[in-house]
Amino acid sequence: MLTVGLTGGIGCGKSTAAAIFAQLGVPVLDADQIARDLVAPGQPALQAIKQTFGADILNADGTLNRPRLRECVFSDRAQKLKLEAILHPLIYNTLRIESAKLTASYSIVCIPLLFETGVTDFIDRIVVVDCPEASQIARVKQRDQLSDETIQAIIASQASRAYRIAHANDVLDNSGSDGRLAEQIKKLHNLYISLSHPLLEPTSL
Repeated sequence: MLTVGLTGGIGCGKSTAAAIFAQLGVPVLDADQIARDLVAPGQPALQAIKQTFGADILNADGTLNRPRLRECVFSDRAQKLKLEAILHPLIYNTLRIESAKLTASYSIVCIPLLFETGVTDFIDRIVVVDCPEASQIARVKQRDQLSDETIQAIIASQASRAYRIAHANDVLDNSGSDGRLAEQIKKLHNLYISLSHPLLEPTSL
């Protein structure tokens, strides 16, 4: 089975692209969802985060205070590295296990920090969702109500747009409408099927 790593900068539209692949019947594994599951109340990772960052990193109900954690890690690189040391091994181990269970022609593994972590041993091909930085900032402000300073800090902490494009096998231009993005994904869908089954004709979409 072909395993395609889907990545891109914050606000570029990774979730939208992943949803379109899913609509085409493609199995999608999401590193962000796995991370959320790992920090649910009662999970060992949440306890490790509490021990590392202090009890005030939790809400009154025992759930993770995500805004507080985000502010902490993006204002201090040392703190960011501590969080990554807790979560990344667990996330990638889960992705490998779940990916190995799949039997489809190909799968999408959505990993926002694919280039930053450099963990690509189980990834056969990389597709990058791309858009201009101005679009990233506008989308994140609308979605998350973050300050320009916080958004810029997040963008600065990620691989550059030029680096992502240069190291991608495929690039999805998400500077336009969702319909335009869907058309690009349909073409990649056929390509990935043909790469998985070189003797088969791609489906007509």
